[in-house]
Amino acid sequence: MGEADVAVLAAGESRHRGVVTWFDVTRGFGFLVDDDQAGDILIHFSVLQPHGRRSLPEGARVDCVAVRRERGLQASAILDVDLSTAIEPPPPRVRVDSDRIDPVAMLDQAGPFEPVAVKWFNRLKGYGFLVRDADSTDIFVHMETLRRAGLHEVEPDQRLRARIVAGRKGPLAVAVEQDH
Repeated sequence: MGEADVAVLAAGESRHRGVVTWFDVTRGFGFLVDDDQAGDILIHFSVLQPHGRRSLPEGARVDCVAVRRERGLQASAILDVDLSTAIEPPPPRVRVDSDRIDPVAMLDQAGPFEPVAVKWFNRLKGYGFLVRDADSTDIFVHMETLRRAGLHEVEPDQRLRARIVAGRKGPLAVAVEQDH
């Protein structure tokens, strides 16, 4: 870090570079490990918004300004994000499950696209739930349904449109798209 870098930092701020070890999209935060062994640095999704992001993939390199809080260092500004070292999530495990429903096969039974909002989604589990505006009934959505729509990440309260069928365990989204 040169003297010019130090001059632009406010009192109590320090500059750090490191690698994202994990980021929980649902909870809206993650951590990076500082290259200089300063410890873990909390990254809240709010500091990513100026970069058009709400999360970071594991392995991404980050250059940030951090401040010391009661529980440790927390990023107060993200200066740069390098995704070239990011680790792609592992491919989904293939389960042999004769009970499993193929959402694509149910498209003919689905209603038209209708507005919904993401209630929650867990990438590690591979599923989540949507809700209609007029009805609080949970609508199951699988990660593969989102992937088919080109959606790799969704956030709580994100607006989408979905085609829904009555599944064995309740409403099931068989197709989704961005809400226009």
